[in-house]
This record gives sequence, structure tokens and C-alpha cells, in this order.
Amino acid sequence: MHIAGKVAVVTGAASGIGRALAERFMAEKAKAVIAVDLQEDALKAVAHSCGAIPVVCDVTDAANIAALVERTESDHGPIEIFCSNAGICDIGDEHVSDDDWDLNWNLHVMAHVHAARAVAEKMATRGEGYLVNTASAAGLLTHIDSATYSVTKHAAVAFAEWLAIRYGDRGVRVSVLCPQAVRTPMTEGRKGLVAAVDGMLEADVVAEAVVQAMADETFLILPHAEVLDYMRRKANDYDRWLGGMRKLRQRY
Repeated sequence: MHIAGKVAVVTGAASGIGRALAERFMAEKAKAVIAVDLQEDALKAVAHSCGAIPVVCDVTDAANIAALVERTESDHGPIEIFCSNAGICDIGDEHVSDDDWDLNWNLHVMAHVHAARAVAEKMATRGEGYLVNTASAAGLLTHIDSATYSVTKHAAVAFAEWLAIRYGDRGVRVSVLCPQAVRTPMTEGRKGLVAAVDGMLEADVVAEAVVQAMADETFLILPHAEVLDYMRRKANDYDRWLGGMRKLRQRY
């Protein structure tokens, strides 16, 4: 799918990958880009920089997402691209609070579910649409310092796979974005970042990878190409891979 002339929604758009996607979609001459986040002032800066339409919305709330979709389609026409991108990353093991587990689950998994409930069937009925769900390389591999991030990003990948199987024959394309470290507020100030072992990408480079994947209608978006090799090693010898990850954890 090409972006020109399409109505797109991008969540987590106040900064980082989401902002880069909103700006790139506008540069690709989208009909309208709805930039969604909770950070109202930052959203206004995005709107000023590229002309995206700022909307404050809590993506973990199903009613908020339903209202967002209804308003967008009333004002601009059917949503043809929905990038469910909002996320967080907190360091912690299995002992982090239940509230932290719930927040990660609601943001990294249920936000994708709410979006799919609101737009997937409509896209399928029209025979065209694109869902881009941001996960992480941690959803294919792991994050050695964050149990909540690893578990919920794995679930995000699984849900994207399910959507692609469910709707792919009805014209709805699905991609899942799985980068390693990207220079965003999420990674700012973090030292010894394991995810940066293959380099820290700029957000606009990731946005370029998304645009290319959408043009090619490729499911798995890997801005860090090395991740594919790591996936193959993991699948080829799980025990060896786990041993390697334990050694990596000792180094960091």
C-alpha cells in the first residue's frame, strides 16, 4: 500500500517513532494524519512541524479509541492506515507491581486489540486497509532487564500474526514493527543498553523502513537486519540461545 491520499492514524505520535511516522506520512502526501497521544503540548509541536491533526486520546481505553475512530471517519473519511505505536519500557523483574504489569499489558497488547476492534472489520468490508503494530525486537527475542516489556511485546507480535491470518485474505494488510534501540525519549539517558549492541537508529530511519514495508506489504519490519539472524539462531537451538543470552546479561 502507498500512503498518498490515505487517512492514517498514528498513536504514540508526540515523540520518537510515532512522531517520525506522522511526519513521514504527511511527506508522503497522506490525505490526513491523525497524531494521537496523551501529551497535548508535544502533539501541538508535531502538528506545527508537519500539519498532522493532533488528538489527545488514551489508547488503553476502548471507549476512547472507538470515539477517536468515529470522529476521524466523520471528519476525514474511512481510516485506511492505523499505526498502533504507543509504548513504554520500564526495567524490572517478575516482582514489579501488578499495576506495572497491567499498564504494560494494556498499552502493548490491549491498545492493539482496541484498534483492531474499531477498524479491522471495516477495512475488510471495504477490501483494503493497513494495520501497523509496533512491537520490538524484544517481542521476537527478549529484553534481559524487563520482564513486563518482554512478555507484552511477545504478545503484541502474536496478536499481529493472528490479525494477518484472520484478515489477510480480505484485503487487510498487517505489519509488525520490531526494532532494537531507537533514539527516542524511551532510550534517552540509558547507559549500557543491550538493545543498542547493533547500533542506535534514528526514528526517521525506522519510519523509512515502515514506509518501505507497507509498499512491499511485508509482515515483519526489522530496521535492524541483524535481528533476523538472531531469530534463526534462537529457533535453531533454543538452549544454546538461552545460554548466550545469559552470557550477554552478565556483560551488561
